[in-house]
Amino acid sequence: MTETTVGIGGAAESTDMVLNIGPQHPSTHGVLRLKLVLDGERIRSAEPVVGYMHRGAEKLFEARDYRQIVMLANRHDWLSAFSNELGVVMGVERMLGMEVPERAVWMRTLLAELNRVLNHLMFLGSYPLELGGITPIFHAFREREDLQAVMEEISGGRMHYMFNRVGGLKEDLPAGWLGRARAAVAECRSRMDVYDKLVHGNEIFRGRTRSVGVLSAETVHAYGVSGPIARASGVDFDLRRDEPYLAYGELQDVLKVVTRTEGDCLARFECLLDQTNNSLDLADACLDRMAELPPGPVNQRLPKVLKAPEGHTYAWTENPLGINGYYLVSKGEKTPYRLKLRSASYNNIQALVELLPGTLVADMVAILGSFFFVVGDIDK
Repeated sequence: MTETTVGIGGAAESTDMVLNIGPQHPSTHGVLRLKLVLDGERIRSAEPVVGYMHRGAEKLFEARDYRQIVMLANRHDWLSAFSNELGVVMGVERMLGMEVPERAVWMRTLLAELNRVLNHLMFLGSYPLELGGITPIFHAFREREDLQAVMEEISGGRMHYMFNRVGGLKEDLPAGWLGRARAAVAECRSRMDVYDKLVHGNEIFRGRTRSVGVLSAETVHAYGVSGPIARASGVDFDLRRDEPYLAYGELQDVLKVVTRTEGDCLARFECLLDQTNNSLDLADACLDRMAELPPGPVNQRLPKVLKAPEGHTYAWTENPLGINGYYLVSKGEKTPYRLKLRSASYNNIQALVELLPGTLVADMVAILGSFFFVVGDIDK
């Protein structure tokens, strides 16, 4: 019989533990790896490791014409497909010096806000799920289904709408669609108090999120964090108000930029909740304006081969998760010479390097969930 020594206890106590959170299986809603160095239950350092879902979309843009790149560009943030399409076509239209018909401008604004509500509802339901509360996700999917029905009716798609075109939209509204959209918005608004009572008013949820993961305004600026996460830290910036595009210049009375100063997980949830309510108000305002508009075109006639003139431009939009930017360089061909995508989640997730050290492992999930990111938006 032989004896084997399997470990020496004393030496292990002074050794930091390296813990990998992820990568998960790609069939989950995204593959993110966090490399944590732990001192007991406290995180000493954190490194987000990205790229497991990388599709090389920016390189693929260079081999597709200006109609085809819309299909590639709407998939990185699969919860904000309409908004992703919008930024690309706006960039191309700017290069062409193209004016979009008024009817298309208001339709785009309406659909962008409905898409924003769909995005936010997913996180309003899934964030409590990550903290152990299963009920809100069922409510969120019920509300999403009402809005998805009208989005699917107009575009034919449930996730990737492919409804934007260079010069406008694919086609006009179906007969009676405005009434059905208004009913869906009203139905969704009537149920929003569920998240106030069931989640926001829950003392366990508040205990897990208040004063946890405080993100300073200085860190927001340093890492280029944007969207509801930045506004929860007191950074009062929203492109819809500060550099209006589409019809937002005419909606300033309805648009409310929601901010908080605490910068913690609870503030980020509150910003998302209040912004969802405001997006429903904006959708109603767009529906009112659409009802007054006379019939007219929703797109421009384009040549069979569309070529952008030589030059470069930068178009940015206030996507649901933050600022999305599209830097387009053209050599006068039918394909982009370069199309650089600046996605919101990519910048936002980098702030975890500053935010996680010093926090407990138990709070890591609460912080991670409150960053409301889509991994495809990080990896592109």
